[in-house]
Amino acid sequence: MSVNVSELAARLSKAVADRTAITKLTDEFPELDIPTGYRVQRELRSATGQIAGWKLGVTSRAKQAQVGVDSPIYGFLPATGAVDLGEPLDTSALIQPRCEPEIVFTLGRDLEGPHITATDVVAASSGVAVGIEVLDSRFVDYGFTMADVVADNTSASRFVVGVPVTTPGVDLRLVGVLLEKNGEVVATASGAASLGHPAAAVAWLVRQLAAEDEGLAAGQIVLSGGLTAAVPVRPGDVVTATIDRLGSVELGCR
Repeated sequence: MSVNVSELAARLSKAVADRTAITKLTDEFPELDIPTGYRVQRELRSATGQIAGWKLGVTSRAKQAQVGVDSPIYGFLPATGAVDLGEPLDTSALIQPRCEPEIVFTLGRDLEGPHITATDVVAASSGVAVGIEVLDSRFVDYGFTMADVVADNTSASRFVVGVPVTTPGVDLRLVGVLLEKNGEVVATASGAASLGHPAAAVAWLVRQLAAEDEGLAAGQIVLSGGLTAAVPVRPGDVVTATIDRLGSVELGCR
């Protein structure tokens, strides 16, 4: 059975609109592979309108080995997914939200090309911030293959970003990361959890986009990859992400 990219994109869009999880696409279409998953994702992006930027997933080397891939995956951030500082997360609009801490790059100038390095990313960034990404897989119990999650725009949903700061002399590999839920520490990590260096993860993204004749635009943000396991949230929960030298950001849920 051939894969109809538009039909799969429509299924995922309907799951979002209905706030109802569906079985993974590869159950019905086992031939769905990662390149086709990106075609589905591009179909979703074409119907999205303005995007705020991009996000990376599976940036942990250990996680890559666990799921049998040798590189990260990426998705786009709809501008409508931004949650303002102090604004609560409306969990009723989501299916099964989970939160994870991120190091977020803000682009000060356009960045594109097949040979971009982490150094180029740092030079092109106007600031770096702590953020929280809210994941919301459209698949039952977060059960998916890599092709499924790529098609599902890497579970992208909502995001909140703190105030960007400049980081001269700060080694983002070594910054400590703390994730708290309702005042209790639930996970810790370092910046190196994202592909060894979060800027290296963003550089990888730029090189991948170059193959599609795309790049990062000034003013866009990039979530450089979850630094800990994502924690489920429900109404009444408060999640706080703190990263050394970057500050803290808090997200309440209703």
